[in-house]
Amino acid sequence: MKAKRPVFKDLCDDLNKPEITIVLGARQVGKTYLLQELENFARSKGKRTAYFNLEIPSDAVKFSGSEEKVFETLTKTADVILLDEFHYLKNASHLFKAVFDSRARVKIFASGSSSLEIHKHLKESLAGRRRVVKVFPLSVGECKENKIVSEQLMVDGSLPGLLNQETEADKQIYLRDLLETYILKDIKALIKDENVKAFNHLLFLLSEHQSTVVSVSSLAKEIGLTARTVEKYLTILEQTYVCYSLPSFSTNVANELKKSRKYYFYDLGIRNAIIKNFEYDLENRKDKGVLLESLVFLELLRKVSPNTGIFFWRTKQKAEVDFVKVVNRKPIPIEVKYRFDSKEIPNGMKAFFDRYPSAQEGYIVTAGEEGKLKYKQASVNIISWQNSDVL
Repeated sequence: MKAKRPVFKDLCDDLNKPEITIVLGARQVGKTYLLQELENFARSKGKRTAYFNLEIPSDAVKFSGSEEKVFETLTKTADVILLDEFHYLKNASHLFKAVFDSRARVKIFASGSSSLEIHKHLKESLAGRRRVVKVFPLSVGECKENKIVSEQLMVDGSLPGLLNQETEADKQIYLRDLLETYILKDIKALIKDENVKAFNHLLFLLSEHQSTVVSVSSLAKEIGLTARTVEKYLTILEQTYVCYSLPSFSTNVANELKKSRKYYFYDLGIRNAIIKNFEYDLENRKDKGVLLESLVFLELLRKVSPNTGIFFWRTKQKAEVDFVKVVNRKPIPIEVKYRFDSKEIPNGMKAFFDRYPSAQEGYIVTAGEEGKLKYKQASVNIISWQNSDVL
């Protein structure tokens, strides 16, 4: 079964734009599928295409020669070049810049799974010469369209490959294999001879403490590593799009937490595979609030744009709000409550509105009924998580 993806339209719209289009995202979010579908679309428009996966030896060898030969391959082979896992291309930034500046009538789409490797290879600035498209697991709206049941979304996650798995056991094996492949293939290569067991321990702790404030020093102490090494591992997780950090919201108010962070895995299925919990009856799960909060975070993350930011808010007096979405410097508090039957706005959100009177609206996301509340100058919308695409 093939997933319908709105991001595909964004890629199609890029077809006639001269910039190099960089497609980024974690493994198995559908980048290869999107490039292959894009090739079909380009051919339907009469374009000559060439697709290369640089993880495949036969394709990689075509780009292992001199820069002159690679440049010729990129500019003379087809109208549209699609490069999967392009960070294996030596001197990628220099070549892409040369192709763009030569005004060759070729469009390049290049995908990658590791921003750590991509940043290493894109040393030369491509400002004004590239467009970046980020690909995430399926959104709540996409899951509805592809008939993924809500409980499955919370437990199995929303990687497109799950659509091809028939049973719950098949899905769990798929997720386990993806997790093991990532650790053994990607991470082991990045941490070289360092402690893979300690890294796995870090993954487990982050999964257990997902959505809570995490201290690097406490993680280091529990794992038995230095804080510097833990920082390095966290950077690797973020730069391979496996784990995202959420900073705290602050306008330099002394009693707000400024340096603390929360961490979320890019997919709930991967997180549940790490802790080995695939219980589908959400009411019996102690972490059902964590699952819902994580899902809301991933919905917010995919909508980040140049004029928006996502944070959490907590003071030293322990007043807190799960998320603060800042749009054009205006804060919007968002609280996640698996069950919210009260007609009273949570105290943390009240404290936020009191501290930031410029905030005019807020949201409470729940698995319960929808509604609307008022607090001083602000309107608070109570919405179902299944309608979280409005955030």
